[in-house]
Amino acid sequence: MRKHLNIQVFGRVQGVAFRHYTTEEANKLGIKGFVKNQVDGSVYIEAEGEEQELKTFVAWCHQGAPAARVNKVLMDEGGGRDFSVFEVRY
Repeated sequence: MRKHLNIQVFGRVQGVAFRHYTTEEANKLGIKGFVKNQVDGSVYIEAEGEEQELKTFVAWCHQGAPAARVNKVLMDEGGGRDFSVFEVRY
């Protein structure tokens, strides 16, 4: 069953290629949606995919990019948006 998650990642997550690595991980897992830097220094992600792949993706978000230091991950379910790709948004 496809689900939609809104995810916000806090910590040292900007300036460490977090969006690049997030896109790689999402594509590896077949997840669609987007990742975007926020003005407060966090990273916002909307992700759609199968439940097991999303669980794996969220677990990855708690670690993040190699140079990242994740302090907190907030997540809630949202309504599906039927994304066709995973992309970086600016």
